[in-house]
Amino acid sequence: MYCRNCGKELTGEPEICLGCGAKPLRGSDFCQSCGANTSTLAEVCVKCGARLSRDEAADVSPKSRLAVSLLAWFLGFWGIHRFYLGKIGTGILMILTLGGLGIWQLIDFIMAVAGAMKDKNGKPIKKW
Repeated sequence: MYCRNCGKELTGEPEICLGCGAKPLRGSDFCQSCGANTSTLAEVCVKCGARLSRDEAADVSPKSRLAVSLLAWFLGFWGIHRFYLGKIGTGILMILTLGGLGIWQLIDFIMAVAGAMKDKNGKPIKKW
């Protein structure tokens, strides 16, 4: 494994690179499989053909977990938190069923607090 930030070869799967101090998969300049220089837009390494790991932060929704949790708790009967996440269809269903008579609202609230909810693009809501 190679650091995607500095290209230094790593042994095992360390949390940080000893060469540059960054998380090994946070960068985008080098291939994690062979250490070759890569384009920041590349999805596959040209040299070895390995799929390039993406930055973890890019796969997290920009929506606020606190906002989703509060909306689910206070306005969950009307599905307002679903509209906030861009899930218009299920928001309308929550209006029509009054949040599944409160059961759907409670489940969504627990999922929001636990960080298990996802936005309309399937990205998890992790940022408080």
